Order: sequence, then C-alpha cells, then structure tokens
Amino acid sequence: MTVGNAGARRRQPSLAQLRAFAAVAEHLHFRDAAAAIGMSQPALSGSVSALEEALGVTLLERTTRKVLLSPAGERLAVRAKAVLDEVGALLEEAEAVRAPFTGALRLGVIPTVAPYLLPTVLHLVHDRYPHLDLQVHEEQTATLVDGLHSGRLDLLLLAVPLGVPGVVELPLYDEDFVLVTPPGHRLGGREGIPREALKELTLLLLDEGHCLRDQALDICREAGREDAPVTTTAAGLSTLVQLVAGGLGCTLLPRTALALEAGRSSRLLTASFADPAPSRRVALAMRTGAARSAEYEELAAALRGALRPLPVRVLSAEA
Repeated sequence: MTVGNAGARRRQPSLAQLRAFAAVAEHLHFRDAAAAIGMSQPALSGSVSALEEALGVTLLERTTRKVLLSPAGERLAVRAKAVLDEVGALLEEAEAVRAPFTGALRLGVIPTVAPYLLPTVLHLVHDRYPHLDLQVHEEQTATLVDGLHSGRLDLLLLAVPLGVPGVVELPLYDEDFVLVTPPGHRLGGREGIPREALKELTLLLLDEGHCLRDQALDICREAGREDAPVTTTAAGLSTLVQLVAGGLGCTLLPRTALALEAGRSSRLLTASFADPAPSRRVALAMRTGAARSAEYEELAAALRGALRPLPVRVLSAEA
C-alpha cells in the first residue's frame, strides 16, 4: 500500500524534462544537447535529474568522459520522442485550424536551389502571405529529409525524386542542365551538343552529399561514361564556375543558376544540349498526413505561377 500511495503522489514529468532527456539521448553529450534545444547546461542536467526522480528510474549512466543511456533510458527514450512528436503534431494541428498561412513555417532548401529560387519564394510569401513567419534553413538533402521526419522542418524545397517513405512530393518544375566551359573550349558557345560529348570532358563536380553531384554522375553514366570523372570538387556552384574560368575543366549548371553564376566571370562559355537535354525536377516535399497539407498544396500552386518567368518548365500538380 505504501508503494502504491508513493506512486500516486509521484509528480508527472513535464514537457521540458522530456525534451531535455530526448536531447541527451540523441546527442549523448550534455553540452551538445543543451545547445540543440537552447537550454543552459545546468538547466538541462537539472531537468533530466528531475525526470529521473519523477519516474523513479535511472535514465543515464554518467562518467567523466561520456554519457550513456541506462537500459531503462534506452527504452524510455523511444517513448519520450513519441510523446514529443505527438505534442508537436497537436500544436501544428491547432495552428492550422486557427488560421491558415499564419505562424511559423520552417522551410528547408538545398544549396543548389536556394540562391536562385529564394528571391521568388520570399517575394511571393511577402505579398500573398504577410502573416506567415517563413524560416529558411539551407542544408543538404539527407539532413533536410531527416529534419522533415523529426519535425524540425515543415516543408522542403529540393530536387526529386527522393524515394523516401512518408514523404509527399509536390512537383514544381523541370529545368535543363547547361555545360559551362573555359574560354577557347571546342564546345563553348555551341547549341545542340550530344550527351555523349561528356565522355571525353574533364568534369568538375560538387562535393559528396550534394544531390547535384549525384545527378551529374548519373548524366555521365547515361552518356556512356563508366569512370568517375572527378579530380577536383567544390563546396558550391560559385567555386565550381571559378575553377572552370581558371581552365581546370567544365561543369554542369542548372539553368536557373546560369545567370547568377556564369555572370561572375567573363572567362566562361556555355553550351546547350540536344533535346532531350539532361534535366532535374524540383519540388516541395512534406510529411505524409501533415496537418497543414492543404496550405502546402496551395503554396505549391501559387509558387508554380510565380516561377513562370524563370527558365524552367512549370509542371502541373499531377506531374
């Protein structure tokens, strides 16, 4: 009876305690966990200790060098994350019901799209959805998808298809790739070049992790090139075109990037491919069953209209 009464009197865990524990379970480091959720390290440690007291179990094994989850912590970390996910979904649902296109919308964008589409996106949101708090996060595809699944991000703007379960893609447009060459290159300035021309080029690509790198390699394989044509890589398209201008090789740019990136140097030539030119598809992506799915679909439709002045082929919602 005494144990039962003590259990009845035990305090309920707070959301702050659950968030603190979930962060430590993810990072296994108090400093990193505190930084991830914007909490001071002493407050984080106190919250986890309070949660252990409230639950009556030891969740962590603390040593001087690292933090480990106890067997109970391993089991309860899964439950804590599920609770926090459900609370996040509840808040998202309430926000969507309260008023569409208000509150925060956390948009993730890949680096090879962000500089060229964000002006159009920001202008559209400013004019049509003035009460929407758009928060932009530029990251590579894998990190964006993880952020979408975890609830850290609401919507993604990136190249597709992703082939990821639990994600719905809202197609926006297709765009061709253009070959960028140094001055004096035999293909510079030409139109209608065959894809097979890529078999003999020194091709400069982005670093590992960029989906544009993978797309360029796929195009090379489709052209019949079996080796990996990579001797020099760059972290961004701006660096790539400077390397091309310096005579180190050629590269592929999406057409939306051409005006900005090729305009950085007078020592660049461009060449277009014969139809059907190699291309990529860009879309918005949301979680399956997202509470604000109707808003995201409306945003996609509005964005398709806003993109028509760009050098792309705007798609229908059914594409």
